[in-house]
Amino acid sequence: MSLYLEMPEWDNILPFRAFENEGEVVVEPHWHKEIEMIYVTKGLVNIGYDNQLFQVQEGEIFIFGSGESHYFLASPGSTRIVYQFDLAVFQTTSVNQFNQKKITSLFEQAENFSRFWGKELEDEMRSILEKLFEEVQQKETGYEYAIMRFLYQLLMLYYRDIPQKSKTLKEGNFVESTHQKQTLERLNDVFIYIENHFQEVITLEDVAKYVGFSPYYFSRFFKKNTGQNFSQFLTEYRLNQAKYILSHENIPMIEVAERSGFNSVKTFHHVFKEHMGISPLKYHKTIYGNN
Repeated sequence: MSLYLEMPEWDNILPFRAFENEGEVVVEPHWHKEIEMIYVTKGLVNIGYDNQLFQVQEGEIFIFGSGESHYFLASPGSTRIVYQFDLAVFQTTSVNQFNQKKITSLFEQAENFSRFWGKELEDEMRSILEKLFEEVQQKETGYEYAIMRFLYQLLMLYYRDIPQKSKTLKEGNFVESTHQKQTLERLNDVFIYIENHFQEVITLEDVAKYVGFSPYYFSRFFKKNTGQNFSQFLTEYRLNQAKYILSHENIPMIEVAERSGFNSVKTFHHVFKEHMGISPLKYHKTIYGNN
């Protein structure tokens, strides 16, 4: 099975989401720069990670650090809540503006499986995750602040209580086998550049120069490690921006196109319909009208 890059679509102003899925499902090997937590609420889920298969049972939690490849084999009748968040969510306060690498290392070095934390700590994390999901479901006034509150409680557990891994990752793990952290760091530089400039004209040559690669090498590097060529990735990123705007704001299509990085309404309409199967206007009426 090939490895691919997943790009979560955020459904609020924070780079955070939580959703429930159920039943028998197979999720192919993938990775993303976001932290992911799997909380099994019924049945069991087999999780492939670090060249091993872990059987995560009801009430247990499994957590993936940034860039750690994984896959799922969920059993029939099982349910689980999936949490994903970008570590940039903690940059909302000055205390963490210069602490990003330290936070990243917390998740890299911590024990992934709650079975090895101890019951009291597992119960505490489970309580935080349940409250987080409740806030996402209910979306009461100020729920974004409640989400940040619980995310900071979660982060505190990582600083103070969650034990470190008893061993380093086996050779063959995606991040470790591709020049360890260097690959993810370079890709993260690319993602940050896109996040800051997607509304502008971006060329492959611009990004290659930014990360210190030749255009030819960058093109091969990006395709190898994301499963997409750069133009596909950029288009998908801009489409995700457009979908968020269309589902949350009632503004002219020309403004949607500009804010999501498309150079004209005509191009925006063509690309959106090609990828989504419907026009941006129809998507807006369908999604925005149901919010």
